[in-house]
Amino acid sequence: MVGFGRYHYTYASGRKGSYFRVGFSPRKANLTGYLMDGVDRYRKELEQLGPHKTAISCLYIKRLSDIDMKVLESIIRQSFTNAAMGEQV
Repeated sequence: MVGFGRYHYTYASGRKGSYFRVGFSPRKANLTGYLMDGVDRYRKELEQLGPHKTAISCLYIKRLSDIDMKVLESIIRQSFTNAAMGEQV
């Protein structure tokens, strides 16, 4: 996993932790992108991205050549900024 920035969070239970603001992991099945502000807010952008799958904070892409890199860059930049402002899933 490769991550950028630092993201601090606190659960309702009071447990605290930190993680990266955005990151990725080149896995066997997919390239996985991690967006700490979640993927739901990017529904319009994701419609333009190309073939992908999502989970709560994960974006799964099989091949970078199949997607619109400008859309991916926009999503990553927005997520990085939102996570810095403490916006959470």
